This record gives sequence, C-alpha cells and structure tokens, in this order.
Amino acid sequence: MSSAKSVVVIGGTGGLGRAIAQHYADDGCNVVITGRDEERTAAVAKEIGGKTRAIAVDISEPETIEAKLAGLGHVDYLALVAVDRDYNSARDYNIERARKIVTLKLIGYTEVAHTLFPRMGAGASAVLFGGLASERPYPGSTSVTTVNGAVSSLIRTLAVELAPVRFNAIHPGIISDTPAWADKKEAIANIEKRTPGGRLATTEDVVHAVDFMFVNRGVNGINLVIDGGWLLT
Repeated sequence: MSSAKSVVVIGGTGGLGRAIAQHYADDGCNVVITGRDEERTAAVAKEIGGKTRAIAVDISEPETIEAKLAGLGHVDYLALVAVDRDYNSARDYNIERARKIVTLKLIGYTEVAHTLFPRMGAGASAVLFGGLASERPYPGSTSVTTVNGAVSSLIRTLAVELAPVRFNAIHPGIISDTPAWADKKEAIANIEKRTPGGRLATTEDVVHAVDFMFVNRGVNGINLVIDGGWLLT
C-alpha cells in the first residue's frame, strides 16, 4: 500500500483497533488513532510508531465529534472500531448503560462518517465493526445484540447516502488471541474442537479482512463474518 494513504482508526488504542493501526503504520501509511483518554491515546500512538498521530475523542458524546476531528485532512480509509462493552439484560435493564452504547455505535459512528465524508474521495472506504452477538445472543447481551444488528443495516444507508465512499461491516466472533479471551484457554480449546477447521479467527484474520474491504472496490454494503466457522457449531 502506498505510504500516501491516510488511515483513521476510531477506537485505536487497544485490541483489534490497535492491531489495525499497527498494520498500516508498519506499511508506511499516515495513521490517526482516537481514544477517550488524551494521555493514553498519545502514548499508544507513540508505541505504534511510524507516522501515527493521536486524537482524544469520546464518540459516545457525538456533539463533540466534529470539533475534535476538525484538524484531519484527506482520509482514504476509516475503521470504526470503538466499542463499549455492556452487560445489560431485558430482565434487569439499565437505561443509562443502554443509552451510552446505542449513542456510541449508532449516532457516534454515523456522526464520524458525516464529519469525515467531505474529506473522503471516490476511492475511499469505511469499515464499521459490529459483532456476532447479533446472531448469537447471550444472557446480558440485549444492548450489544441490538446495536450490532443495527450496524448491519446502517452500512447500507451510508453506502447509498454517502456514495461514492464504500461502507462495509465486519462482525467478529470469538477472536481467540485477544485480551478478552487470553485467560480462557480451556474454553477456547473446547470451542475450536467443534469448528469445521479446528480453529477460531485471530486478530491477524480480522486485520486482513479489514484490508480486503478497504482496497477491493467491488465490495460495498457487505456484512462479513469473521469467526472461523463458529456460527456453524
């Protein structure tokens, strides 16, 4: 990939977002990562290295997004990875927590797209992160299941209304080498035994999938599951 490419990762301070940022920084791209905490975001940008810059923004406060991103120039690729892990059941419902994750994933993602669209050209692409709680809910996933399902539809209206920028979504399943699963090796091994290929998806798989959606101009309005066949078990 050309070093002239500009990549913005919303939620790039940890996990999959950081891995995506690292991939493009190592490739010589101009990378911008965002995070809620200014100090931490700056520290992570320094650790990633290359031409990585940091912007502190909390997209669960969408009224602040336009001003926070005002200093950005041209954007080739946009990854919307920011998430707020929420345990919330319909039986014991917390409205405040539900409001925060819905605002972050739906209003926040949309406002970022709205703000950056004028800086994205015909070859530009955005990837939104959902998740497989939309297909396989679990106790306490009411809010997460709802917003991840909504991301599947959101990309379609963004692809139509903000054309010619392409919008796609990735829905990771259990990503076996992420911090969330690092101390659950026995559970991972038991699940992997049931998958068709004997493995779950990894962080590297997700990064490669993001890259595919960024560069392949024939892919638009698509929801891509990355789970190593977990949904088939």
